[in-house]
Amino acid sequence: MRMRKLTAAVLLTLMMLAPVTPAFAVSKEIIQLQTQVQDLADRIAKMQQTFDERMGVMRSLVEQSTDNVNKLADGVQTMQRTLQQQNTDSQAKIEQVSGQIQTLNDSIDELKARLTKTSKQLEDIQSQQQNLQQQAAPQGPLVPGQAPGAVVAPPQASAPPADVLYNNALRDYNAARYDLALQQFQDYLHYYPTTDLAGNAQFYIADMEYRAGSFEAAVKDFDKVLEQFPGGNKAAASQLKKGYSLLELGRKEAGVRELNSLINRYPRSIEATQARERLHKLGATATGAHSSTHRTTR
Repeated sequence: MRMRKLTAAVLLTLMMLAPVTPAFAVSKEIIQLQTQVQDLADRIAKMQQTFDERMGVMRSLVEQSTDNVNKLADGVQTMQRTLQQQNTDSQAKIEQVSGQIQTLNDSIDELKARLTKTSKQLEDIQSQQQNLQQQAAPQGPLVPGQAPGAVVAPPQASAPPADVLYNNALRDYNAARYDLALQQFQDYLHYYPTTDLAGNAQFYIADMEYRAGSFEAAVKDFDKVLEQFPGGNKAAASQLKKGYSLLELGRKEAGVRELNSLINRYPRSIEATQARERLHKLGATATGAHSSTHRTTR
């Protein structure tokens, strides 16, 4: 429609501008003018066709670009979901590995307790052999009221052997018999407070309190591990669980400070990795050193 109006306007203008000529020349000029107008109309039509074709191409390109943008947006969303799922899976695997390491440490503790028990049995056998040799030797003067050849019985021990007591406590702990395990670990600390495994016993007491939801008591007993056994193999785990306990009590600032302290002390430990994950969930910043700190595990 716009092209038709434009053609009519051009024709009208040319007719108005045409000079006055004799009648015999009018027909020829009109024919020429009509030819020119038709040529102009054809050109305009071709321009319109070309314009329409280019507009069609542009629309197609815009549609393709829109489709590509939508596909890209879908791809980004899919990638984000994949990354989130991978992050969740990684956290679950870290927790699983940490639990497996804890179980392995407990098994090693039990194995060491059994080895200690075996060594004690060998010592008892040697002691019995010595006693038999002494009994075979000539007897000295009799003790009043003692029959000849009688053997004086040794005094009864006031507590089970350290290895037996610890081994039984650890077995009950792994079997979730926490009441029995708690009493046995407390007895172990009472009778054997200075052994290599005393720090472990203190840790398991605090850990059972943590599992039971007694977070105040757990904080105090985890502190005992850190204060009385700072070089023990349960120090990092105690500090991690202490930080967790503080967070459970609603003391977020103290809990974050404790977890950051753990990261600084044991930056490459499993516990430090767990601490960083917990801080990330809390939206807190992990400010830990990057230098390696080595520690032994049992």
